This record gives sequence, C-alpha cells and structure tokens, in this order.
Amino acid sequence: MWNKNEVKGKAKEVKGNIKDKVGEFVGNEELEAEGEAEAVAGELQHEAGKVQRKAGETVEKAGRAIAGK
Repeated sequence: MWNKNEVKGKAKEVKGNIKDKVGEFVGNEELEAEGEAEAVAGELQHEAGKVQRKAGETVEKAGRAIAGK
C-alpha cells in the first residue's frame, strides 16, 4: 500500500505534467518550465516514498523472521 509521500508525489507529478502541457499548448514557456520542474519534484518524492515503504517492509519481514513467525 502506498504511503503519504508516494501519493503526494504522484499527485504533484500529474499536476506538473498538466501544467507542462498547458504551457506548451498556449505558448507560455514559464508555465511549461514550472510544470516540468514540478513533475520532476513529484517523481522524486514518489520514488523516495517507495524507498521508504520498501525499507519498512524489509524491517517488518526481518522482525517476523527473528520472532520465528
């Protein structure tokens, strides 16, 4: 299950992609650049959330192995 950073990052990525395309469509280079930057930031946040989640799952799995479950 996705954690908070994964969800927020994906939302930011989608929002950034929309801004990028709208800026491209209307010829607004500033909006396009802002959208590209926001999409990259969202992707990074999403990936950081995935790493965080997988680390937590690994710790839980190790804990169960140690407990013998």
